[in-house]
Amino acid sequence: MKIVIAPDSFKESLSAMEVAIEIEAGFKEIFPDAEYLKIPVADGGEGTVQAMIDATGGRRIELIVSGPLNTPVQAFYGLTGGDTVAVIEIAAASGLALVPPELRNPMQTSSYGTGELIRCALDAGARHFVLGVGGSASNDGGTGMLQALGVRFRNALGTDLGSGGGELNQLENIDVSTIDPRIKECIFEIACDVSNPLIGPEGASVVFGPQKGATAEMVKQLDINLHHYAKIIARDLGQEIAGIPGTGAGGGIAAAMMVFLGGRLRPGSDIVNDAVGLDLAIRDADLVITGEGRIDNQTIHGKTPIGVTRIAQRHGKPVIAIAGCLTPNSGIVHSHGINAIFAAVNKPCTVREALNEAAFNVRSAARNIAATLRVGTLLCATQVTAARK
Repeated sequence: MKIVIAPDSFKESLSAMEVAIEIEAGFKEIFPDAEYLKIPVADGGEGTVQAMIDATGGRRIELIVSGPLNTPVQAFYGLTGGDTVAVIEIAAASGLALVPPELRNPMQTSSYGTGELIRCALDAGARHFVLGVGGSASNDGGTGMLQALGVRFRNALGTDLGSGGGELNQLENIDVSTIDPRIKECIFEIACDVSNPLIGPEGASVVFGPQKGATAEMVKQLDINLHHYAKIIARDLGQEIAGIPGTGAGGGIAAAMMVFLGGRLRPGSDIVNDAVGLDLAIRDADLVITGEGRIDNQTIHGKTPIGVTRIAQRHGKPVIAIAGCLTPNSGIVHSHGINAIFAAVNKPCTVREALNEAAFNVRSAARNIAATLRVGTLLCATQVTAARK
């Protein structure tokens, strides 16, 4: 029996590989002779870099860059095995978690550090990029990132704009002639699981601005500023981006990646699954096990378990999912191909206790799932024997 184990990370407790290791250990207690293939995966959000490194034998690069407030922060990116693909989580350099709650203000926060990560990866020889755009602190339309890569954004006086989405209403001219020439040699894949456009009632400012610290008045101004930004892009670069689904991701950084870097938006789970060769691994498997920290009604919108399940469905393979917790509406995933779901937590406890005991809980849940499968196998064998008599 071949079992493919392809989970996402359990946020704040276990990496995707650690989850896979515990699932394998639990199953081996019941099926010691099965063939196990551990393939950590992700959906483009937190944990994507580590999952890609673990799955490909790559390496993590740590460095100091400019954070959202233009102060130094410790950030990182990944290079997959062979150093062929750079994997960058926007949140590592420009993430909301890097800004204290009392200082969150998307009128001022910048994506500059993300551009520094790209530049460092270019220096390392990478020419294929996977960019996860979730968790950003900025609403600057990616201008900070682009400034780090050489693009000039000037006001009417010819002065370069400062940091943050609050500056964009002063934009008068975009000069791409000074962009890093290596960009033309690159492929950029943008891991994006939202369909929000750059502007409007479903746009970056209105939907994501408040969680980044924007007041109602800030949200209004930020949306006006992004409208202006889109108009200047259309005038100077001939590209209409305002209403394109997904361009609002990361405070508009997805729009910048599309226009200036030639990036292509794809579901994050699809990008990662392709990169780690999940389709080939599942093709001759007997069972697929996946999971994430919480399974709920949002899981069906491009999250890892559904991305894994879609591949399994193509090959007619059954799927079991293990989660740190299940919400009352988690059963919706059954109609999307996941055959069974199980919560790892098996007793009333605090969130801290659940995080601290995550490894034991996942292993225990996996062991009990395997034992249940063994019982089912024995029952089937008994029925077959009885039918032959």
